[in-house]
Amino acid sequence: MLENVRVLCQSCVRIERDKVIYFDPFRVDREYHDADIILITHDHFDHFSPEDIAKVQKENTCYVAPEKMKKEASKLGVPEEQIFLVKPGEQYTVDGVSFETVPSYNKLKPFHPKSAGWVGYIITINNMCYYVPGDMDATKESKEVKCDVAFLPIGGTYTMAYKEAAELANTIRPKCVVPFHYGGVVGQKEDGERFRELLDPGIQCELLIERFGD
Repeated sequence: MLENVRVLCQSCVRIERDKVIYFDPFRVDREYHDADIILITHDHFDHFSPEDIAKVQKENTCYVAPEKMKKEASKLGVPEEQIFLVKPGEQYTVDGVSFETVPSYNKLKPFHPKSAGWVGYIITINNMCYYVPGDMDATKESKEVKCDVAFLPIGGTYTMAYKEAAELANTIRPKCVVPFHYGGVVGQKEDGERFRELLDPGIQCELLIERFGD
C-alpha cells in the first residue's frame, strides 16, 4: 500500500506508481522535476507554494486545483490546457488517473470555510484508494469516505488535533492511516505516536513525515 509513497514535509505527499503524483508540494528538499500530476487542496502558503511546485513540475505536468483557485493557478505560468479546476463532491479523470473530490473545511473554526470550495482527494491507483484531504475537521463528508489509505491532519489549530483525527480514523476504518500536518507549522512531533495509540486494533499506522521543518 505504501510502496513508493512519501510525505516529504507537512502535507506534501508523493506517490509513485505508473505516474508520479504530488499533493500540496511544500518545503521540497531538492529539484525533482518528475511530477506527472500535481494536486492542490487549497491556497494557504503551506499547501499552495509556487516556489515548491517549480521544483517538482516538468514540461507536461498536469495541475489540479479547486475551481475558486483559478486566479492563483493562472499565475503558475503554464499552458491553460494543463490546468484542471475541480469542485467538491465530483469525480474526474486527469492524465488517465481517476479521483473523487471531497469537501475540506472547518466546522467552527474560521480558517477553512466550506464556502471556499476547497477539496481533498480520493485517488485510485492500481486498484488502491488513497484519501489525501486538505486542512479540515471531522466533517460529515469525511466520515463517509471509503479508502484503503487515509492521510489525516492531526496538528490542531487549523485542523483536527490527534484525538479527533483518531476518532475519524476509527470511524472510516482504512487499512492504513498516515498522520500528517503536525510537528512543523502546528502540532508536536510526538503527536504522531499519540495518534497511533488511539487507533482501533487492525488499523495500521505509519509515520512517514521525512522533514518536520521549522
